[in-house]
Amino acid sequence: MYEIYCKLRDEKNCKDSDVAKATGITKSTFSDWKVGRSAPKNDKLQKIADYFGVPIDYLMTGKESPESKEPALTSKDERDIARKLMDTLDQLDSRDGLMFDGEVLDDETRELLRASLENSLRIGKITAKKKYTPKRYRTSED
Repeated sequence: MYEIYCKLRDEKNCKDSDVAKATGITKSTFSDWKVGRSAPKNDKLQKIADYFGVPIDYLMTGKESPESKEPALTSKDERDIARKLMDTLDQLDSRDGLMFDGEVLDDETRELLRASLENSLRIGKITAKKKYTPKRYRTSED
């Protein structure tokens, strides 16, 4: 499992600390998994799978079942997501800063918001691809 996690982490160009912040799993837990001191429980596996947008089966085996195959995001899709994310964050920052209960958001909360927005944009893009791709262009698995 840890090898597949590392592959997904590297493909997304993030660090263990990024995944730890977004999922609430401590870095020491990742270290324990790496050296084999412990095995991940299902709730933590689900958090990691959700973060990377893959099924738990893929995280455990590295193999996707045909029915779980998601449309792939192209480099153009990635650029669109990055641009939309930056535009959204710029708009939020331009209105006297982001506030929560009258307090300006701290850097950690702002980063969590950024990760959540990015994940939402990715899910939205994949959902749109599923819904609006004409049948003649779909693979047999879609």
